[in-house]
Amino acid sequence: MANEESNEAHEPAVGTSALLLQLPDVAPHLKPWIDWWPHDGFTTHVTILVPFLPDSEIDEGVLGELRTLFAGFAAFDVTFAKAARFPTVLYLAPEPEQPFRDMTAAVYERWPQCPPYAGKYPDATPHASVVYDRTEAEYEDVARELGTRLPLRTRAAAVDLLIYDGSRWNVRESFPLSEL
Repeated sequence: MANEESNEAHEPAVGTSALLLQLPDVAPHLKPWIDWWPHDGFTTHVTILVPFLPDSEIDEGVLGELRTLFAGFAAFDVTFAKAARFPTVLYLAPEPEQPFRDMTAAVYERWPQCPPYAGKYPDATPHASVVYDRTEAEYEDVARELGTRLPLRTRAAAVDLLIYDGSRWNVRESFPLSEL
């Protein structure tokens, strides 16, 4: 299992990009915990790959390849039925997780210079972060309250390419998954 730390602990460089499967209909169920996140520009999500290429390297050719790559994956229903932990993050575990792993692997196979989480973790466990950098008691309280709200269900239908501009993440393009 991955040992992801708070990925919010370090401000990204201007032009950093991320491929995220955003879950805006899950976010309201995670209030008040996600309200204090400094994530201007995106919502609750499962990361497909971060960091991706620098913005300056993302041209129409790269965008076209991403369109084709993600169109090769079918949209799917996702359930979040349990919370889990990395040492510094309480997260929701997606079921199924394999489609997320498959998308991450496909992007990394095409762009091997962009390992998930910059190669920091041997296993990029799919997850939707809820809180990070809390005391054990706080993690336990959040997990207990969160348990009363589960399961949460949604549809994974598109992957967004976001670019950090120094103060905010902006969606540059959304790549629909196929509807079979």
